[in-house]
Amino acid sequence: MSGHSKWATTKHKKAVIDAKRGKLFAKLIKNIEVAARTGGGDPDGNPTLYDAIQKARKSSVPLDNIERARKRGSGEEAGGAEWQTIMYEGYAPGGVALLVECLTDNRNRAASEVRVAVTRNGGNMADAGSVSYLFNRKGVVIVPKEGTTEDEVTMAVLEAGAEEIEDIGEAFEIVCEATDLVPVRSALQEAGIDYESADSSFLPTMEVPVDTETARKVLRVVDALEDSDDVQNVFTNADIPDEVMAEIG
Repeated sequence: MSGHSKWATTKHKKAVIDAKRGKLFAKLIKNIEVAARTGGGDPDGNPTLYDAIQKARKSSVPLDNIERARKRGSGEEAGGAEWQTIMYEGYAPGGVALLVECLTDNRNRAASEVRVAVTRNGGNMADAGSVSYLFNRKGVVIVPKEGTTEDEVTMAVLEAGAEEIEDIGEAFEIVCEATDLVPVRSALQEAGIDYESADSSFLPTMEVPVDTETARKVLRVVDALEDSDDVQNVFTNADIPDEVMAEIG
């Protein structure tokens, strides 16, 4: 199956580096709390919560923190915030589209921090709808290569709704419709194949090739946005070749 997005690969590689940041813990905890509030506190009956917990555990978030977040979200324990999801749209240098997904308890603070991060790093904000049409919401599952092959992964998930399977270096990336995310990850579990993460994501329908200098500027904007506690995910349509990523380091 053909590849669809070098940015998805770049995001995966960046996530390995960003895992060292303390901010990642807070974002993973927030995901657990929201998933428990939305679909209930039982991971067995709430696939989104299950995946949020698995992702946190694999990122070494302490189990006590995970359990407290689950209880806050489900109402078993007091203290949960009223989180709301907000999407912001903009452009990074080079005409690269930006979709910024925030999970915040303060809309004004989130809007301000996103605007400052984008404009101070050479980008500009855009009106709602002017960028989002360049992306499709998809399910993305990352499967480590260790212990499995591409053929085994393909056989396990093809009938569950997988659209693309791509080799991204140390892992396979499975893309499906967002509504097929649970069937795909369930098919992997049934086949005894471990997966690293299963997330709903925004993938670009059209990519913008960038050179080394533009890639540096784009990643600077992304890093500035991800430094905000309110920002959960940043999606772009930058096509950053492997050789450019290697040059940037």
